[in-house]
Amino acid sequence: MSSFAIFRLPHADQCTLIEGEVETLPSLADLNGKQGFVIAPFDSTPQTPLLLIKPDKISQDSLHPSCVPSVASDQRSSAPFTTHLFPPPSGGVRGGLLSSPSHTYLKDFATFHEALMAGQFQKLVLARCAIEPNDASNEPLALFHKACKLYPRMFIALVSTPQSGTWLTATPEILLESLPHSDHWRTIALAGTMRLHDDELDGEGLHLRWSTKNIQEQRYVASFIADTLYHLGIDYEEEGPRTVRAANLVHLRSDFTFIYNSTRVGDLLAALHPTPAVSGLPKEKALTFITTHEQAPRRYYSGFMGPLNLPSLPLTHLYVSLRCMQIEEDAYHLYAGGGLLRDSSCDKEWCETEAKMETMRKLLNGQIVK
Repeated sequence: MSSFAIFRLPHADQCTLIEGEVETLPSLADLNGKQGFVIAPFDSTPQTPLLLIKPDKISQDSLHPSCVPSVASDQRSSAPFTTHLFPPPSGGVRGGLLSSPSHTYLKDFATFHEALMAGQFQKLVLARCAIEPNDASNEPLALFHKACKLYPRMFIALVSTPQSGTWLTATPEILLESLPHSDHWRTIALAGTMRLHDDELDGEGLHLRWSTKNIQEQRYVASFIADTLYHLGIDYEEEGPRTVRAANLVHLRSDFTFIYNSTRVGDLLAALHPTPAVSGLPKEKALTFITTHEQAPRRYYSGFMGPLNLPSLPLTHLYVSLRCMQIEEDAYHLYAGGGLLRDSSCDKEWCETEAKMETMRKLLNGQIVK
């Protein structure tokens, strides 16, 4: 069975389906000169490799459920789940909303916060996993269409390969994209989180005031991107930060635009990923710390995915895999994380992850976000 990815860009009125064989790549630099749909993990391992779905077949259609591009019937009903590859995360919380941090999260937070207080890191991102039962009432493609309807501002993607399993994401964070009708590229620094309540859901959250912690967290990410581009000899323009909405949350966003050689995209991705928005600072040290101490493996959460130099759509749109879940035969694995600084509070960070998981939970329980 061929693998597939179906995606919809923010505010678009059509979706694109890519079907083809999967290529496993040893490094991000090996994406140079490639075409297809990228599925990148947070940290590449033999169990979670960097994948590229080759564009053997590409089709586009409207988002009306009756106009879904021609995914094979066996893929519609049962995508290639890979439960045997991934045992349940040891840090997974099963059974819906929890008003207070789980024992696992408390332990992880203490470990991460101790390292911050010791001055080992400027920032660390702590992630967690929650497990919801899958009663087979929602087909993956139905969840994709529901996400497209509920979250017009976000990049929506449903991907399925034997190597990765089946994942659905609704994410606001651009890692790297090419701009139409030009040789310009864009990346963004997206960090800081506030939740919208009641009447606030009718607006864009522009009137909200940001805390010092959120401003500092976003600035760390923006400074990392600026330094990375500078050391690569790339001249850039920076705009922001500004407040942007994503479902029931708002974030701080800065945009970086620049000219870049499209054949060397893999090199730039290797320098950027993972940004401090999903890992920490210093980058390499934070990556090692996270993979060593987080009790719930991230798998493809906080990696990135999207089209790369598609023949019929000669643009690149790579998004960080936030607000995502892995769909297995008997369970949904929901992922979320938050940036920790020295003054972070365990209870507040836990509530932030719960708010982020609402994006996927609302797909499962039928609630609607404006």
